Amino acid sequence: MKVLRAKDYRRMPWKNGKGETVEITVFPEGASVADFGWRVSMAPVVSDGAFSNFEEIDRTLSILTGEGMALSVEGMERVVLGTVSAPFAFPGDAATDAVLTQGPITDLNVMTRRGLFSHRVTRVETAGEIVLSADAAVTMIVVTGEASVVGAALGPLDAAIFDTAGPGLVVVDAESPVFVIEIIATR
Repeated sequence: MKVLRAKDYRRMPWKNGKGETVEITVFPEGASVADFGWRVSMAPVVSDGAFSNFEEIDRTLSILTGEGMALSVEGMERVVLGTVSAPFAFPGDAATDAVLTQGPITDLNVMTRRGLFSHRVTRVETAGEIVLSADAAVTMIVVTGEASVVGAALGPLDAAIFDTAGPGLVVVDAESPVFVIEIIATR
């Protein structure tokens, strides 16, 4: 297990230049937005507008803080996301517009390159054991509050990352929800 601290995350402009992304991790290490295999990031969203287009990328979005936002994704029904919503998956190359419901939010964004990787994101409400899936090459846990993951103390928005080579159990002690991100190699 490797612990990733929120204070160390890399900050960069959005692809469309209209905001800032906080990159938690990317593969391969040091990859740009043009050539990553997979990427996990957070972003404060402070105004309504169009999302950046990411060709050949699948995305899943979750709301970490704030009241929420409504997403209109080309070819899909409009959805309203909040902090208690299930993570929402959509194609990164579909035209997507967001409208904030009541002020700024912070989102968690997982992206994988089609044909190389896929992903699953699960919001977990309670502490306990989290099963590492046999098909996940990498499993990551992002905490929303104070937590202990396999005995390591994590603060708000810190993460723990596991290179998984098979099924296993991870013990999480948290009073706030955590997000479990599984990256699956498809080739």
